[in-house]
This record gives sequence, C-alpha cells and structure tokens, in this order.
Amino acid sequence: MIVDERMVTYINSLDRGNTEFLNQLEQEALKNRVPIIRREMQSFLKVLLQIKRPRRILEVGTAVGFSALLMSTYGERDCKIITIENYEKRIPIARENFKQAGKEHQITLIPGDAGEILKTLEEPFDFIFMDAAKGQYIHFLPDILRLLNPGGILLSDNVLQDGDLIESHFAVERRNRTIYKRMREYLYVLKHHELLETSILPLGDGVTLSVKKQENSYGS
Repeated sequence: MIVDERMVTYINSLDRGNTEFLNQLEQEALKNRVPIIRREMQSFLKVLLQIKRPRRILEVGTAVGFSALLMSTYGERDCKIITIENYEKRIPIARENFKQAGKEHQITLIPGDAGEILKTLEEPFDFIFMDAAKGQYIHFLPDILRLLNPGGILLSDNVLQDGDLIESHFAVERRNRTIYKRMREYLYVLKHHELLETSILPLGDGVTLSVKKQENSYGS
C-alpha cells in the first residue's frame, strides 16, 4: 500500500460501482485471487476513456478480461479492443466472459507472448493499457511506442511495487531485484523519452500516464 489505507477506503466508498456483470466478475476475481485493476484504478480508467474517447485500444495482459470489459463498457460504443494474454489457464475464462457479456465482437483476445505478438501488429492505437509482467514493460516499450498514435495515451499499472521501488537495491528481496531494476529503468525512460510526456501517480500500486507528443510539439 503506497497511499494511506484509510484514504483509499474513503475514496472507494464514494464509488458507485460498475455494471452488474462487472461487479459480479470483480467479486469472483477477488475470491479466486485473480489480479484485476483496483477500484480506484477503475475510476481513473473510466475518466480517461471519457476524455480521450479512443477508437482503438490495445491491452497487454488480459487475465480474466475484467479491464477489457470495463473499457468496452465505458469507452466508445464502436471502439475495438485487442488484448494479449500468455497464461493459458486464463485465456478460455476471459473468452467466456467476453461471450457472456456480449462483447466478443468488440474484443479480440490474442493468446501468446506479448513480446512476440507486439512485433506482428501494425495498425496504430489511440490508447494502450499495460498490465502484464512488470519486468517486461521496458522490453515491450519500443513496439508500444511504434504502435501508439501521436496524441495517444499509454497507461501503465502497478509500477511502484508496493513502495519497494524507493528502497535501496539491497533492501529488496533477491527474487524481486530484476523486476525492481527493470521497473526503475522503465520509469526513467518514460520520464526522459523525447516522444513522451509522462506523469507518475501514487494511485493503487502506482500508475504512469504518458502521452505521445504530436509532431512539432513544444516548438521542436
């Protein structure tokens, strides 16, 4: 927890929730310990969708399909979503959830390794949501930038690792040090990349909101 738990509880107590289907899916995921986006992240994502109104969305990391369904429900009616998932056991569950929600025509799930799949995609996206293996974000970034339209939004979740990222390298458990190193590199690149304007927010477990600059922005 990187934000005071009482504050998060209060903020979430004001939330009016989602559709009945999404609320039920959220409860099932929490019961089965399936990682899905937190309630405060859900609210933030819905606001971004209303601001940007993306027509083409790419999600890296499907899990059981909760966030893809949330984006299809609260985004533009005709938006198209491509979502990538590598964990075989969750792929049929996500597909069944898309079918039950009547969204299989709107959401395309591509199974397999995101690092390989991203290289095969060509048509650009207005909005990209990164919520997969945290140690791979930095490796995905070149293709993510290639696929993101100028003016497009890149939203990356779980970037502060429950606060571990501000600790000394030696204070982090050995098994987590590779992820720690790669995520610190990822955040540095996002903040210093010439094509991006990025804000790091202490929301949930940490979020980055990046916008790909338009040509000739800032007079360059």
